[in-house]
Amino acid sequence: MIEKTTVTSGSLPTGELMADAQLIWDYHQMNHVLQPTDIGVGLGSHDLGVATFAAQLFHQGLFPTLVFTGANSPTTAARFPRGEAVHYRDHAIELGVPAKAILVEPLATNTGQNIAFTRDLLAARGEPVESVLLMSKPYMERRAFATCQKLWPDVQIVCASEPIEMAKYIDGIGDAGLVLDMLVGDLQRIIEYPALGFAVEQEVADEVYAAFERLIDAGHTSRLLN
Repeated sequence: MIEKTTVTSGSLPTGELMADAQLIWDYHQMNHVLQPTDIGVGLGSHDLGVATFAAQLFHQGLFPTLVFTGANSPTTAARFPRGEAVHYRDHAIELGVPAKAILVEPLATNTGQNIAFTRDLLAARGEPVESVLLMSKPYMERRAFATCQKLWPDVQIVCASEPIEMAKYIDGIGDAGLVLDMLVGDLQRIIEYPALGFAVEQEVADEVYAAFERLIDAGHTSRLLN
């Protein structure tokens, strides 16, 4: 396991590090072709853009029912005090999604729970699900896919996120160091979670892994597992 160091990020990343970040950003994208599915699932996070994008895809007719899943994490408790899924639902309703088309799973505190609790919620309602459209932060697509394939292997998975360039996403977050930390943290989980039984394995190209190590050496470690 990669140990978390005491180095912290804060200064503006150099051009070389931003190039490494772009490699990892691109790796996290699954580039799935959007298609209609039985259900849409918006994975809770700090990023309200997930709910905005989910509402857009609902209006495009890609799924009849939308599930928002997520309680809170330390980074979302202040922003979404009633829970990520609840705030996502309210935002989607503001964007014209009918309340009756939205289900809320308010208990999940990690991606595995997002998937498992959503699966169980739909099973309890007797809703047959053969395909699911997972909507997440742009740098979380691959981990969402790997987690869902492990925990819900009998569904066809389509992954999607807001179509946005990394630089614009960083501008929206307002903290380049934090975004790079999150890119690194998600990649570490993709690498290590299969051995822990949390996800299926994903191939990581040598150049992506090298970029990952350089970003860690540069101090982008706040989202690494202990």
